[in-house]
Amino acid sequence: MSSPSPRWARVERLDAAETLDALHARTGVRLTLDGPCPGGQVGTAYVRWPDRRRSVLKWRPHSRVGDLEAGPLTVSRVLRSAGCPAPATELVAQVGHAVVMVQELLPGTTIDHLDHRTLVQALELNRLQAGRLAGHPDVPATELFLRQDGPGYCLHDPLRRHNPRSAALERRVAEVGAGHPDRLSGDDAVHMDFHPGNLLAADGSITGVVDWDGAARGDHRFDLVTLRFGIHGGGADPEVTRHLDAVLDALPEDILRPAWAHMSLRMVDWAIRHFAPSDVEHWLDLAEQRAS
Repeated sequence: MSSPSPRWARVERLDAAETLDALHARTGVRLTLDGPCPGGQVGTAYVRWPDRRRSVLKWRPHSRVGDLEAGPLTVSRVLRSAGCPAPATELVAQVGHAVVMVQELLPGTTIDHLDHRTLVQALELNRLQAGRLAGHPDVPATELFLRQDGPGYCLHDPLRRHNPRSAALERRVAEVGAGHPDRLSGDDAVHMDFHPGNLLAADGSITGVVDWDGAARGDHRFDLVTLRFGIHGGGADPEVTRHLDAVLDALPEDILRPAWAHMSLRMVDWAIRHFAPSDVEHWLDLAEQRAS
C-alpha cells in the first residue's frame, strides 16, 4: 500500500510516557502507563492511579485549558448530568502547548459494527443532546470551516492539489460555505465525532460515548451525518445504513448540506495527509453521494 503524500503535515501523536512525566512535574500526580488504547488518530492510553484504579489519558495539542473548559468539558458535563454515559474528567492540566486530561474508564468496548439495536440507542442518545446548552450561552458554536482551514483538520489545499476529483469536491464545499453560515446555530450539544469508534457497548447496550474533545454548541443532527460517515464501507448492517440514510433524507437542507460538506472536507483532507490514495477514493465515493 502506498503512503500518504509527504507534502502535507501530519497531526502530532501522543507520546504517553513523556506526557506522564510532564504531567507529574506539573501536578505532582504520578500515574503509570498501562498500554495504548485501540483506535484513534491522535492517541490515547490506559493509565493507573497509585491505588491501581484504571483511567484513560488524553492529550490535545496546541490547546488551552480555558478553551476546553468553556466548550468541550462543559458540554460533556451537561450531557453526563442529563443521562448520557459520558466519562467524568478526573484531572486536567496545561502541559506546555497541550492540554492533558485523565478521564474515567467506562465499561464496554468500541462498536465495530452497528446493528439495528445499537442504531436505535445511538439515535436516542442524539435526541438527548437537543436543547441542552440553552443555559450555557458561553459555549462556542460549532465551526464548519467550509471557507477557511480548520486548526489542523479540514484543510482545503490538500483537496485542491491532490487530484481533479478532490479539487472538484473542494469547490463544491466552498460553494456550500458561501451560501451558509460558518457556525451552526442552536442550543443543542454537538459531539462532533459521533461515530461507532467513540461508542462503547456491552451485551448489546451502549455504555459510553467518549471523545468529547471537539464538542460545541449547534444542531444535534449534525452528529447524525458524522455517524453516517463513520459506518461507510461496511461498518453497519445494510438495513442500518438504509435506515440512517432515510433519517438524513428527512433533515432540513440548511442542516444537511453544510454538515455533509464539512464531513466530506474533513475526511478527504485527513485521508490525503495520513492514509493511502485508495483511502482518499473511499471517502470521495461517499462525499459525492450528496455533494450536489
